[in-house]
Amino acid sequence: MIELRHLKTLVALREHGSLVSAASDLCLTPSALSHQLRELDQFFGVEVVYRRTRPVSFSNVGQRLLKLADEILPQVQIAQADISRILHGQTGRITFSSECHSCFDWLMPLLNVYRQQYPDVDLDFASGFESNPHELLQNGEFDLLITADPIALKGVEYFAVFEYESRLVLSTTHPLVRAENITVQELAEETLITYPVDKHRLDIMSKLFIPANIQPKQIRTTDLTQMLIQLIASGRGIGALPDWVVNEYEQKGWVISKRLECVAPEGLRRTLYAGYRTDEKQKDYFEGFLKQLDRFSKKRANYY
Repeated sequence: MIELRHLKTLVALREHGSLVSAASDLCLTPSALSHQLRELDQFFGVEVVYRRTRPVSFSNVGQRLLKLADEILPQVQIAQADISRILHGQTGRITFSSECHSCFDWLMPLLNVYRQQYPDVDLDFASGFESNPHELLQNGEFDLLITADPIALKGVEYFAVFEYESRLVLSTTHPLVRAENITVQELAEETLITYPVDKHRLDIMSKLFIPANIQPKQIRTTDLTQMLIQLIASGRGIGALPDWVVNEYEQKGWVISKRLECVAPEGLRRTLYAGYRTDEKQKDYFEGFLKQLDRFSKKRANYY
């Protein structure tokens, strides 16, 4: 029976040319190496290695076994390395989901850095915006959920990533730009342009309109942030976006944002969380992502 040790022995003999040197390379005694060669000779019924030549040479059977060794041993080494990474939590898969359309603005650069540290981890995204994402997270449909509304569920933890302000977004020519104190009644006279998600998951709805038992005159939706901004900039309605999103477009002069002081003096402030199953932290690659998320969170807190 041919074993990996036999193939390794033949490769060492080809490389070093003598039993003594090959045995030393394999951390064997010359007699142990000779015993392996006798096993091969007995198995095939012919001499595999001509040991009396200097350097040693190989019969036709030996040459064929060397070819086999060149094919198999590299694959064995690759498999061993892969298994080692698996056992040490260096390889796996993380599937993300988000209740926030605009979270990819800050998440994607973070993932690019993570890929460099964990190149063997497959990163994927759940499609669509589910109606019950927290339960799906708990059931293992995906592994990490970006949300502003954590829910207490067994086996699920939430990591506070950062606090943000949801700001009122207006066109540069909108009459409310010059208003000192904007009321919810004034905002209700406008068309609200937002993302196509349940209204209870929209900051301005859940924290302003719904508590006041008032609805906007009309709600218009779009999947794309740039389209949303363009509609607001052209006077088609108003919006409410996280500060990190609207800052870019405000600096370009496309829109103007204002604090929603009708919610609270400090405006409409929320905290963004990353939810995950508690047992995922046992995986090295997942813990590595949480540590990177923590570094990002601290860096952002210091910046702002």
